[in-house]
Amino acid sequence: MPCRGDRVTDRSTLDLSSRDPDWWRQAVVYQIYPRSFADADGDGLGDLRGITRRLTHLAALGVDALWLSPFYPSELADGGYDVADPRGVDPRLGTLDDFDALVAEAHRLGLKVIVDIVPNHSSHQHVWFQEALRAGPGSAARDRYVFRDGRGEHGELPPTDWQSVFGGSAWKRVPDGQWYLHLFAPEQPDLNWENQEVRADYRTTLRFWSDRGVDGFRVDVAHALVKDLSEPLRDLGAPELSREEALTSMPPGTHPFYDRDDVHEIYRDWRKILDAYRPPRMAVAEAWVPGARRALYARPDELGQAFNFEYLEAGWDADELRQVITDSLATARAAGASATWVLSNHDVIRHASRLMLPPDTDLNAWLLSGGRAPAVDAAAGLRRARAATLLMLALPGSAYVYQGEELGLPEVADLPTEVLQDPIWEQTGHVRKGRDGCRVPLPWTTTGPSYGFGPGGAWLPQPPGFAAYAVEAQDGVEGSTLELYRTALRLRRKLLDGEELTWAADAPDGVLRFDRGEGWRCVTNLSGAPVPLPAGEVLLSSAPLEDGLLGPDTTVWLGR
Repeated sequence: MPCRGDRVTDRSTLDLSSRDPDWWRQAVVYQIYPRSFADADGDGLGDLRGITRRLTHLAALGVDALWLSPFYPSELADGGYDVADPRGVDPRLGTLDDFDALVAEAHRLGLKVIVDIVPNHSSHQHVWFQEALRAGPGSAARDRYVFRDGRGEHGELPPTDWQSVFGGSAWKRVPDGQWYLHLFAPEQPDLNWENQEVRADYRTTLRFWSDRGVDGFRVDVAHALVKDLSEPLRDLGAPELSREEALTSMPPGTHPFYDRDDVHEIYRDWRKILDAYRPPRMAVAEAWVPGARRALYARPDELGQAFNFEYLEAGWDADELRQVITDSLATARAAGASATWVLSNHDVIRHASRLMLPPDTDLNAWLLSGGRAPAVDAAAGLRRARAATLLMLALPGSAYVYQGEELGLPEVADLPTEVLQDPIWEQTGHVRKGRDGCRVPLPWTTTGPSYGFGPGGAWLPQPPGFAAYAVEAQDGVEGSTLELYRTALRLRRKLLDGEELTWAADAPDGVLRFDRGEGWRCVTNLSGAPVPLPAGEVLLSSAPLEDGLLGPDTTVWLGR
């Protein structure tokens, strides 16, 4: 069945996609956080028309696709991940016509479009949840969510000891005395995926966006949809455990609400829908689970790909990175998927800052210190970030690039507390600072009230130092981070050869070296001293060579 988006798409691009339905296996995908990318109407909030106007930046950069974080109606209780209507556009960000125009322009430029979907929960403003509050206990409307009576003599205690990811109990009481589950903010009630109406509605959502020409989906919190809701609900017994600790404290697939085996039935059902389109729509899971369990989400009859958070969390250490890369490739191969690599996203400290912090750094304490304890040398951080980028882009599989990393943006760790928007700050009683520092709007020009982000100000303040990172300041400047990304992506497209790598057996300590097919090799020096280069033509280097030697925190691509 032809889809609405396809009718306005450049046919040559569509035909190319049809000939290569596996385009995503080694794609470079650029993540856009819409509220911080570009503002067309001057209200300080990024919007869809702003994105469309800046798509030429992505085309010139050389990425294959863009991934849009949520742009749906939302009160921004969690930066847009509290979705009031999964098939609409927030009026502050535009209209469905604006979305269609964005997809059409992206396809004209040869860019695929991936959208975020948020199936674990809705906004408390969603019509279903408002209906549930009115309908009362035992109603069909409440069965779409997870409502339970409380414990204690008068039901005054939460039903279980389950904790919210954002801090505090995962249960909130409503005026009639029942409690509802929210694994994230209270404004994000969890949906009940045992309810067939919930399942049917998300099938409709997948078709709705696919029919508008969307090429794929990023599935938020993909591992948490299915819960063990059999009575009595199970306490965890140790609610202070982290998500990772909780998952490993019990047999795989048996946690009450994370990574349950039953969740895969949902994604097998979704895959049938996605494969009904030509070309098939791709999907990638955000699943914070150990590698062997992550492979299940990436199977060809499920989502097909899953984010690799072990790589993001790895330290700047050659042995650790080599092991993570080796394990990640093996995990992806076992699933029949391609590996994924990411260094930054909307939830973590930007890697230009994070990679410079000592391994034992308490990241939240560092944010609370305004990035001063310990201080990060911005120049050294950028050098390391550039080396990490070339390493990532040389690996087999898909690379996910977060907006602004192509400019070398550091974390804005010193945002004053009075401007913070992330609900983590309030929900933890001002104990955890949250994720606003990586969401500060992008600088496009060296001057202006928001450095070209829009005609007015920006919803989060940009530091004066952003001017030096602006697109305008780097465009066409030899050696700039922007030009490094452009060159790397252009070369990568030419050099790709299969999905394998071969580690060099004779690499010096602290050095990663591998070959990609017969054409090129990558060498990264993570040691503290310059090292000799192996034979080969220097194609690209993240920093100048030092008398023919590869300096510390430097990556080079060599032709063979």
